[in-house]
Amino acid sequence: MNAISDILFWISTGLLVPVIVLLIILFLRSIILIGGFFGQYLSIRKTEKLLRTDMAGLTTENVNELAGKLPEKSNSLVVKYMREILHAADSPAHVQRLLADFEIAADKDLSLPKILTKMGPILGLMGTLIPMGPALVGLSTGDIGSMAYNMQVAFATTVVGLFSSAIGFITQQIKQRWYLQDLTNLEFVTELLNEKRSAK
Repeated sequence: MNAISDILFWISTGLLVPVIVLLIILFLRSIILIGGFFGQYLSIRKTEKLLRTDMAGLTTENVNELAGKLPEKSNSLVVKYMREILHAADSPAHVQRLLADFEIAADKDLSLPKILTKMGPILGLMGTLIPMGPALVGLSTGDIGSMAYNMQVAFATTVVGLFSSAIGFITQQIKQRWYLQDLTNLEFVTELLNEKRSAK
């Protein structure tokens, strides 16, 4: 039984370095995500104002004019797919394919926040529990320095894991709301194109 316990202890202790490295990577990715999120927010503010104005007065008669009103230079996902849908207006199959592609692209953009949300607490908890073993050993042998170091590692990994998770959670919630609004606009334009096609 002692041999099995020692093996488990060695395995868990050996996982500490990979866990810390992964937490550092998650932390760096969360910082990069904040920068990208801010840039996306600025882009969405510009396109949302334009789309809100145009969508209010959009009908089957003027739906094709929307393509000319869209900004030429925009890295917004909805503008790109809106333009492609308007160009493929005569092909319902292509329009449906573009809607599905938009959902896939949106889900791909949400993958990093989802990973941060789930993996941050998992790695943070692992980084907390792994040093607790050596800390308890240090406490039992009277090595206060070793115990203090391991407790410091435990607390630091928890904080980093929770920080990464919080960034992932906040950006995921906001981006999901953005993409839901974008999908609603794309589906509205698609329905108008279908009505116009049926009226011919």
